[in-house]
Amino acid sequence: MYMGPSDGGPSFRVSNFHEVKDERSIAAQGFRTILHCDANSFFASCETMLHPEYAYVPMAVCGSVEERHGIVLAKNELAKKYGVQTAEPVWAAKQKCPELLTVRPTYGLYGEVSQKMNKIFYDYTDLVEPFGVDESWLDVTGSLRLFGDGEQIADTIRARVKRELGITVSVGVSFNKIFAKLGSDIKKPDATSVIPPDRFASIVWPMPVSALLFVGPSTTRTLKRIGVYTIGDLACCDIEVLRRALGKNGVLLREFALGRDFADVTVSGYEPEPKSVSNGMTFRHNLQTQNDVSFAVTYLSMSVAERLRKHNLCCNNVAVSIRSPNLTTINRQTSLDHPTCLWSEISRAALALVNANRNGEEEIYSVTVHAERLTRENEFLTQQQFFPEAWETAYRRKHSLESTVDAIRARYGKCAIGIASAVNNRLL
Repeated sequence: MYMGPSDGGPSFRVSNFHEVKDERSIAAQGFRTILHCDANSFFASCETMLHPEYAYVPMAVCGSVEERHGIVLAKNELAKKYGVQTAEPVWAAKQKCPELLTVRPTYGLYGEVSQKMNKIFYDYTDLVEPFGVDESWLDVTGSLRLFGDGEQIADTIRARVKRELGITVSVGVSFNKIFAKLGSDIKKPDATSVIPPDRFASIVWPMPVSALLFVGPSTTRTLKRIGVYTIGDLACCDIEVLRRALGKNGVLLREFALGRDFADVTVSGYEPEPKSVSNGMTFRHNLQTQNDVSFAVTYLSMSVAERLRKHNLCCNNVAVSIRSPNLTTINRQTSLDHPTCLWSEISRAALALVNANRNGEEEIYSVTVHAERLTRENEFLTQQQFFPEAWETAYRRKHSLESTVDAIRARYGKCAIGIASAVNNRLL
């Protein structure tokens, strides 16, 4: 088992791509061996475990068209050959492949298989950082003498996952997290790709810049406007040009392209403190009446407040994103009189924003509630006084009540207790 860094430093560290705190060169720091394991067509593979006949037809796991979540969540290799893409509408996928078999997702199954997959990873290192339900980074630097080099460990893991779970994974092996993630995308399905420190430029730099982690469509368009088309172009681009185009994020992406990613694989169980907390939802029907709007905002605010309390945080701002049936979005925010982590206060502020920016009886397609400008809860909750103000007394009582609800849900499940209006609600 991996027993921690050889320099005696702590094995529990914060994984932070946005702050490179250790600026020593890679050579001086010493090379690590990082794996990125990515389950191939995870949802589709899990469904095929239950229904082996799916392996012989083009198949896609899709959200419910009836519940207005009709997009492709995952597709198998046969569907991929028709050009079916993840996140495209089901109707568009059907046009490409009329015989496409659409399957409703079985969410409980995916979490179970994900846990079993990560349990296999723990046999090779205790430094496992999940990146979504179907991906994980592993730092196996301290395990090489036990299990062989990074490529051998990757091949062993692939074989075990395939044999024990019936799904396949692609594994990238490199000296940092960014390139390990890139490596797992090079060859699919069921393959190991190695990006070594002495030859990374010849492998990585010819690839399109969009292949790099954190380079999304918008960033790709911005980079192309300044003549950056490949990762090599990014690595060689002038820092000031990138700074003007993308700010400090442009400089950070250039560091990644040069192989200068020093982020540690975060020990499983660690959850970084959020900068903001939000929850949005497209309900089964448009929000038509005031009761619909009130329920939706309350339902979302409860989730936001619960996550704030989980991290011992309060918000100073509440914001909402209101999406109309024609898919235009309005964003509004307001400041609070005092920091809060209570859903009753968050929902009141959010509902006022929605009502103030709703055009008469216009229907709402979806709504998102955001808690912003977060502060530590213990910085707000003052010491108990002999004669506290009335609002503080009420706040403490509500906080105690909502914390009790959190404890009940943590022990007995999310459905153990909730608001009465959620029972048999047509929106859910």
